[in-house]
Amino acid sequence: MEEEINAYGRYLRIERGLSDNTITSYQRDLRKYSHFLEKNEIHAFGDVVKPDVLLYLQFLNEEKLATASIGRMITSLRRFHQYLKQEGLIENDPMVTIQLPKKQQKLPKVLSMDEIERLMAAPDVKTVLGLRDRAILELLYATGLRVSELIHITMSEIHLDIGFIQTIGKGDKERIVPLGEEAAFWISEYLSDSRPALAHGRKETAYLFLNFHGNGFTRQGIWKNLKQTVRDAGIKKNVSPHMLRHSFATHILENGADLRIVQELLGHADISTTQIYTHITTERMAEIYQKYHPRA
Repeated sequence: MEEEINAYGRYLRIERGLSDNTITSYQRDLRKYSHFLEKNEIHAFGDVVKPDVLLYLQFLNEEKLATASIGRMITSLRRFHQYLKQEGLIENDPMVTIQLPKKQQKLPKVLSMDEIERLMAAPDVKTVLGLRDRAILELLYATGLRVSELIHITMSEIHLDIGFIQTIGKGDKERIVPLGEEAAFWISEYLSDSRPALAHGRKETAYLFLNFHGNGFTRQGIWKNLKQTVRDAGIKKNVSPHMLRHSFATHILENGADLRIVQELLGHADISTTQIYTHITTERMAEIYQKYHPRA
């Protein structure tokens, strides 16, 4: 079996042109598999049948391997057995009807309304940087923008007079997103009292939000500022810009928004991506029921 694993490595390198790291990863998976087979008195890949593979997957599950890791192992075994059959080294492929495990869907973490209020109140809006940070937070929460979309918004894409912004999302798709009064107010304040100071009187960049040096923000710059604001607000959660996006979607769904509208606002190509937020609202509804219903 070791010889066949080595031959497969050569095939991946020469025929498929895979990198050394990828080949090493595949061979590590296959050696773990072959060791298990040998312990169970199976000494040739041609003798492996489907129940043997299922027994191995059960073993991996008992080892508490993550679903993603087991899925990767199944992919490795599937490609390896296809190779063996293609080369005439085995007659039957035991992986033909083995399915990949379903990915566990993790519910996005969100901030409560109280935490949102504390976060918004944390920046010192009497300062140039504090006013800017308040405007950034208000815009993220009001629109559900991705941080990559936020840092690329230009002055020409903000339309405060009608309360909308334009943004280019994934797949270079443009969408129009309403701002809301609160975000529009703080952006207006920022444009009036903060942005001119940050531009330092130089030729201005087209970007809406400027850092201390008068340049556009990086993703890392937004993260760094947010982390400090979260600490100032006394919030213990590991808050990211994407958590504000999750909170935006969850809160407007809880207040009666239609799922299709939320899909449009978030810029999701497929509504199945947006449906994860309905699981959050259902879960929260159950929590409230358990807490307040006298018979619960």
